[in-house]
Amino acid sequence: MTALLWLIPAALLLGALGLWAFFWTTRAGQYDDLQGAAERILIDDDGPIVEEEER
Repeated sequence: MTALLWLIPAALLLGALGLWAFFWTTRAGQYDDLQGAAERILIDDDGPIVEEEER
C-alpha cells in the first residue's frame, strides 16, 4: 500500500512532464513541416563520392 503512495504521484508527475514537453515542442515549431524532411531525403543533388579519372 505504501508503494502506491509513491507510484501514483510519480506517475502523475511524469505524465505532466511529458505533456509540458509536448506543448513546448509545439510552441517551438517542431511539428510545422512534417513532409519537408521526408521529401528532402529523396532529392539527389550530391555529386559522386569518388571522382572518375580523366582518360
